[in-house]
Amino acid sequence: MVRTEQRGVRPWYVDVGVRVVLGLVLLGLLCHFVVRPFVIPSESMEPTLLTGDRVAVRVIGVDTHDLDRGDVIAFAHGRTWEEERLEEPRPLKNLVRYGGDLLGVGPSHHSYTVKRIIGLPGETVSCCGFDGRIRVDGEPLAQPYVKNPHPFEHGTSCDRAVEGRAPSTRCFPEVAVPEDSYLVLGDNRANSSDSVAACRGRPADETCVARFVPADQVVGIVQWRWWPLPPGGALRTSS
Repeated sequence: MVRTEQRGVRPWYVDVGVRVVLGLVLLGLLCHFVVRPFVIPSESMEPTLLTGDRVAVRVIGVDTHDLDRGDVIAFAHGRTWEEERLEEPRPLKNLVRYGGDLLGVGPSHHSYTVKRIIGLPGETVSCCGFDGRIRVDGEPLAQPYVKNPHPFEHGTSCDRAVEGRAPSTRCFPEVAVPEDSYLVLGDNRANSSDSVAACRGRPADETCVARFVPADQVVGIVQWRWWPLPPGGALRTSS
């Protein structure tokens, strides 16, 4: 007679727990190193990105030293751009935010913003020339993606002394972009709180305090849209 040994049967909830943990680990690795999901929260990038769009931000293969003008990026910050992270005084909510930090989804110690890179490290950016266009290192920049610009009367100047009146809100003085940082603007230019929001309407001979995106706070490049259907490239192009 052959005797068989009975192996202990593992409880079902242990199997479920192991699978849940493995799933969370894989989710965290995916969001931190491959792609990360985002919901566009505002209209500042319309019509390129619409409020409520569900997009995927490509993390893998994104080297901040290779970012180029025109790239639409997602970046992390605290309650303001100047803060690196959100501080949560409530212990339970703080624990939940740590979970979001690890998983890459849900509440975390960061807020996220999506904007388009206009100024690269070391460049100077200003607006406007007599044609109403942004200047980067003195050269006019074509921006076919802007659909709602600030009003500007072509042939006028941003110099208040010359015109004898306050300059257009499209105007902002020359701004130097620090090393390892980017100047970013929204495509919905007249409805975007961006790098030069505090500088608009100032004449060319004034100085202002712009805000920049440090390279180490860039999450990735906005790449795909999976909602609304049909899915495809995240950025709507102008017709």
